Amino acid sequence: MFPQTLTDGYRAFLGDRFQREQGRYKALAETQSPEILVISCCDSRVSPEVIFDASPGELFVVRNVANLVPPFESGGEYHGTSAALEFAVQALKVKHIVVLGHARCGGVRAFADDVAPLSPGDFIGRWVSLIRPAAEKLKAEAPDAAKRPDYLLRLEYATVENSLANLLTFPCVRILVERGRLHLHGAHFGIASGELRLRDPQTGEFHLAVPEGAGGATRLIRCQDEAGSGG
Repeated sequence: MFPQTLTDGYRAFLGDRFQREQGRYKALAETQSPEILVISCCDSRVSPEVIFDASPGELFVVRNVANLVPPFESGGEYHGTSAALEFAVQALKVKHIVVLGHARCGGVRAFADDVAPLSPGDFIGRWVSLIRPAAEKLKAEAPDAAKRPDYLLRLEYATVENSLANLLTFPCVRILVERGRLHLHGAHFGIASGELRLRDPQTGEFHLAVPEGAGGATRLIRCQDEAGSGG
């Protein structure tokens, strides 16, 4: 039996949003031309289209556990994230790639806790092993990093940075970035606070995307309420 909640949701969509944007959907049926690729976590609480209030056709979204980008390699057989990246860059010719991390990420938590395999095949364990370079970088900066209360939050940040670095191992990405035709961005969403933090490419720090208060300056986000355990 198809989930009733989905049928109800579709009925609401058909009677409201589809009616209001029917012209847009007809145009999108012919082609799509999004300028932004968002690589996000598949966490049900983090929807890029909702966070950025995007209309249909505005974002090309790739979602996987812990918003990871693997390094470029062509020796394997299946590369879902890499294939989507290649399509976005070479076919759609997006101008921006955003790696969107989030607070209390279960994938990051799974790596940090080094839990037992979730299944005999342990697809998740193998996948989140891509986080290891980020964890090693944090340890190099502070040997006791894993014991600090803000470790998971900092590991979430570092995971975004690692994915950005891996993006540059793809020749099609690196060349366009060097030519100034493609721009890479790191971001982090706080589920409880609703705060969006953007990574400064010069310092590596994450700052509020929207200034605090009516006329306040953007402040540096320190590890606060989102430093809790992954969900």
